[in-house]
Amino acid sequence: MQEVTFTEFRNHAKRYFEKVGRGESVRIYRNGRPIGDLVPVASHTPAWKNPPKTRITLKGIRLSEEVIADREKNT
Repeated sequence: MQEVTFTEFRNHAKRYFEKVGRGESVRIYRNGRPIGDLVPVASHTPAWKNPPKTRITLKGIRLSEEVIADREKNT
């Protein structure tokens, strides 16, 4: 994790946002005290969007596919 002063961050924000975009973290200090961390956003796929491991079938209809389709339609 890189550490910078608030003034350095303010003067060169683009440089630090590019670093975060590459997966690095930056800790920002003001008056010698940490005031925040700039960290990359973790990509996360909700569990309901992952394909199911088992398929439930009822009279030719796959319930898991119907649930996923319904959720995607309502988002």
